[in-house]
Amino acid sequence: MPPKGLAILIGAGPNTGAGIARILSHPSHGNLAVALLARRPEPLNDLLKSLRSSSPDAVLEAFPTDTSPDSLKKTFADIQQHESFKDLKLQMAIYSIKHSSKKPFMEETYEDFTGSLEAYVGGAFTFAQESLKRFFADHGETPLQEGGSKKGTIIFTGTLGALRCSAQFAAYGAGRASVRQLAQTLAREMSEKGVHVVHTIANGSIVDEDGEDQKQGKKMSAEAVGKTYLWLSEQEPCLWTHELDLRPACEKF
Repeated sequence: MPPKGLAILIGAGPNTGAGIARILSHPSHGNLAVALLARRPEPLNDLLKSLRSSSPDAVLEAFPTDTSPDSLKKTFADIQQHESFKDLKLQMAIYSIKHSSKKPFMEETYEDFTGSLEAYVGGAFTFAQESLKRFFADHGETPLQEGGSKKGTIIFTGTLGALRCSAQFAAYGAGRASVRQLAQTLAREMSEKGVHVVHTIANGSIVDEDGEDQKQGKKMSAEAVGKTYLWLSEQEPCLWTHELDLRPACEKF
C-alpha cells in the first residue's frame, strides 16, 4: 500500500522520535512516508536501519541537519526533491528537538544563553515557516471560510519547563516558553487558513519500550506518543486541540 502522505520529524532520536516515526510510517497505523531529521548522521542512520527492519514496507529517509536556517532550508528542499517522496503531500510536521541547559545563573554567559535561544527557538521558527510554505504549496492557500480544506498539522513537543521552571534553568525555560508562545501565535494566525498547530507538554519520561514501567504508569511509551500525534493530525476543523498535557498515570503534577 503506497503512503497516503508525508510527515517531517525533526528530533529523530532513539526514544521519542523512534516511537513516533514507527507509528506514523507503519502501514497499519499512519501509513505516512516519514522524513527523519536529526543533527548527528551516525545515530540517525542507525535509527533508519532499525525502523526499516521492524517495518520493511514503511517509507522512511534520513536527512542529517542542525536547526540553523540555511541547513533547515536546504533539508526541506532535499525532501521536496527526494525520489521516495515523489507526489506526496505534506500532512504533518513535528518539532521534537531535545533541548536542555542547566547552569547557575551567575555562571551563565550571554553567548551561551542567546546561543541556546537561537538554536532552539530560532530552529522552531525556521522549521515552522518552511513547513507552512510546503503545506500551502501542496494543498493551496484557500482559507476554510472560503471553502478551503485542512492543510496539515504542526506539532511542537514541549515540556513542563514551558509553563514553569526550576532554579538554574534560565536558558531552558526561556527557550521552552518561547516555543510555546510561538505555537500559540501560529495557531491563532493559521487556524482559519487550514493549518492545525499543536503544542504538547510532555510531563515525564518517554522511553521507546512497552514494559513494566509503561504498564504501571511510571513512564510514557514513545509509540503511545506517536499514536496521540497521529490522532491529533486526524482531527477535523470542527474540533482542533491546541495544547495537550502528556504524562504517565503515576507522574505527579
